[in-house]
Amino acid sequence: MDGPDAKGLIFHVTSVLYRNECNIISQDEYVSPAVGLTEGQFFMRTEFESPDKLDPQKVLKDLREAIASPEINLRINPKKKKDVVILATKEHHCLSDLLIRYNFDELDANILAVVSNYNTLQPFVSKFGIPFHYITHEHKTREEHEDAILRTLEIYQPEYLVLAKYMRILSPEFVSHYPNKTVNIHHSFLPAFIGANPYRQAYERGVKIIGATAHFVNNNLDEGPIIAQNVKEVDHRYMATDMAREGKEVEKSVLTQALKLVFNDRVFIYGNRTVVL
Repeated sequence: MDGPDAKGLIFHVTSVLYRNECNIISQDEYVSPAVGLTEGQFFMRTEFESPDKLDPQKVLKDLREAIASPEINLRINPKKKKDVVILATKEHHCLSDLLIRYNFDELDANILAVVSNYNTLQPFVSKFGIPFHYITHEHKTREEHEDAILRTLEIYQPEYLVLAKYMRILSPEFVSHYPNKTVNIHHSFLPAFIGANPYRQAYERGVKIIGATAHFVNNNLDEGPIIAQNVKEVDHRYMATDMAREGKEVEKSVLTQALKLVFNDRVFIYGNRTVVL
């Protein structure tokens, strides 16, 4: 639940759940500071057990009647694995980490397919019995290439897209098909070290930390709402290759952390920020 802060919101939610014979397991809430005449924004995530006969639509109706505010967003998300499609290019480290976690049921997701603009990773993906779609960008405009990808995604109807080092810039038209449903990972040097060879640039500048950022994709390149970040300290002993190796490890862990938060419905998007409960 999220919306403008008001008195009694927690009371109304817990009362409705109680009347519907639900048992609250955990609850977390946050109110953003009020700015000027703008009231604070209220966020709450409640995890609960319910009787088998529970009708989620009835609970939502009861909640809306109790809260009586059209500005409050209410959602009931059944606990289930999310259906995802992964987009990748040539780098394997993030993709392989996700596939191995998926193989051992550690991802809270169903990986329906992998889509790539190169066939480099197809032999590896095939070991997991996951469909691999090679959709080349050669001799295609960006629009033609993205249309081909969208036609493939239509087959699977994923809830989320995961960009596992997918080295193509997505157009606003493509992003509009999956608003706030596409998660990307990149090295956190952006925008300080943009373009090719960011770790070489970082080495030449003598940076003291390297890291990674996972974020939702929007129309501004690498500037969507941030989900998770982490860093690792480095020093003058690290060559560019050492930084790249360590950076890949951070990228893998940050992407997994972000996806677990998203797939467990813990992330609220507010403007260009996230609230994680």
